[in-house]
Amino acid sequence: MKTSIKWISNSNCNYGNHVKCNELFPKEISSKTRAFHNEIPGYRISPLKNLSNLAKMFNLGGIWVKDESSRLNLNSFKVLGGSYAIYRFLKNKVSATNEKLSYKQLISSEFHKKTGQITFATATDGNHGRGVAWAAKKLGHRSVIYVHEETSQPRIDAIHSYGARVKIIKGTYDDAVEQINIDAKKNGWEIISDTSWPGYTEIPTWIMQGYTTMISEIQEQLAAQGLIRPTHIFVQAGVGALAASVIGHYQSLLGENAPISVVVEPDRAACLFDSMSINDDQPHNFSGKLDTIMAGLACGDPSPIAWKVLCESADYFISAPDYIAAKGMRVYAVPLKDDPFIVSGESGAVTLSTLMEIMENSVLSELKEKLKLNENSQVLLINTEGNTDPINFRKIVWEGFDPIPF
Repeated sequence: MKTSIKWISNSNCNYGNHVKCNELFPKEISSKTRAFHNEIPGYRISPLKNLSNLAKMFNLGGIWVKDESSRLNLNSFKVLGGSYAIYRFLKNKVSATNEKLSYKQLISSEFHKKTGQITFATATDGNHGRGVAWAAKKLGHRSVIYVHEETSQPRIDAIHSYGARVKIIKGTYDDAVEQINIDAKKNGWEIISDTSWPGYTEIPTWIMQGYTTMISEIQEQLAAQGLIRPTHIFVQAGVGALAASVIGHYQSLLGENAPISVVVEPDRAACLFDSMSINDDQPHNFSGKLDTIMAGLACGDPSPIAWKVLCESADYFISAPDYIAAKGMRVYAVPLKDDPFIVSGESGAVTLSTLMEIMENSVLSELKEKLKLNENSQVLLINTEGNTDPINFRKIVWEGFDPIPF
């Protein structure tokens, strides 16, 4: 059997000495972020779903899916990072860095008198921008969101629905990031970006820390099933912020007992995979057109601060073609009998079908062996988004768009 999946191991993994992980994700950070998120009206723990029959099919101990499609009715995990970063920014704005500010305080007229009307700005492929727009509106502020020209209309409409001003930028996501940086300086906007650049690392760090609320929830949910931790994590990546958050925080929490980690990217936007292939400790640009169906992962430039975490802690990097993501969407949508149904977008589904490809394709037997995937493995996946683009969702799930090549 042929495969278009490519993989590379990380020879730089510094086992037992994860300096950047410990710095950015101290053990107590997830309890702090969750305490903030818990005060947001409508906050609920997103479900951790057990694909027990699929796990049995591949002789795995368990396949666990953290389903973020229900997160605050926003169809994505991204709001966890954007909302926490805005919270931390507002704390700094009023010089309350060592104080706990409640959600009620943040939306009070007294607090707004101190901060004034703020416009928060960001560039996005869709989900992060929607999260920032939602958080800004909830907290009584404005937002401006830049999207690239290939962003689908449903994703743009979703951002508009939270009162944001949306501007379409010619080019890619990376071009939108560059332009929002220029325009924010001119207009006095405050950038809430999930990628970093020289001189801009504090807010991207807060965003990554905001994602650790998921880790707190996952550990609680696994404990309820009698499990101490996952043995493996497959996590998708665009600029790398989510992957760095999940892998980095588990490294900080568990050290040498942290799960074996795999970072999965689109092969048409594999900036982290290419950076690891070059292997000079630096993040590198992916020079392709970024024309992947995995819109949320279509990023050509890694976040430097996320790369620092992944370079010292991620075990393997994988690049996967679009048809792998499409297959994952269909498998989630049509599960084995008694396994739960999951609505997953293109970026959310790529890790499931990547795991399946490793388990059933003999060409990848070496990787399967190195990963030690067996009947004792408890594999954690994150469905990062639901049906954020209904038109493309129907094309893939109903019409079989991007089929497996034979």
